[in-house]
Amino acid sequence: MSISRRNARRSVRILGVASASTALLLGLSSQALACNIRDFSAEALCTGDKGQIVVTDIDSSQRTATVTVFLENNGADEKQVGEKQVTGAREGAKVVFDEDWKANATYRVHIKVPGLVDEDIKNNVTTPATACAKEESPSPSPTPSASESPSPSASESTPAEESASPVPSSAESSGAAAPVSAEPSNAPSAAIGDSNLAETGANSNTGLVAGVAGALVVIGGGAVYFGMRRRGAKSGS
Repeated sequence: MSISRRNARRSVRILGVASASTALLLGLSSQALACNIRDFSAEALCTGDKGQIVVTDIDSSQRTATVTVFLENNGADEKQVGEKQVTGAREGAKVVFDEDWKANATYRVHIKVPGLVDEDIKNNVTTPATACAKEESPSPSPTPSASESPSPSASESTPAEESASPVPSSAESSGAAAPVSAEPSNAPSAAIGDSNLAETGANSNTGLVAGVAGALVVIGGGAVYFGMRRRGAKSGS
């Protein structure tokens, strides 16, 4: 069975339309599966008393994106909070930036995927009106002041009053017992360093004088004895 030119042209036309439709569908599906800025979102959260900026990537093509977070001030970048990479996932992949954010602060989040995305998330992140709650430490109990200390009772203060009466010291009693002579004495006072020595006899020449006196007594007795013998001898002759 031969195919006419008319049928052949019709078949070619049908195949062309089908091919174009297939290419269009493949292009649309590839664009739908490709990574784009709509796959990213960001929010400010609290973990305990610490603030965080959390970025989520739901790109099912699993492209690796570079995420950079900036703190904004009057529409300009005040500082760069940090830069991290995240690989997209259909269920959502998260990347966390620790940031002690303040209430009503604004952060800009920039996404970059080579050849596909290089722009900011459409809406900047605005932090809540209340900052993350700080844990309050227990306040110390007040210490009692000096005025609150208990006053001593009357029975406790009595011994203090009795002890307040003066007690004469030994120096005062000894001074009162030794009366001072009204008339000055002409006798020479002993030297301060010799008063104790004179009472005890120490450091004196008493022994030497007694020895010399004894020797003189012996010599005198001997002289008397020899003198009497000589006188008796003379009288006997």
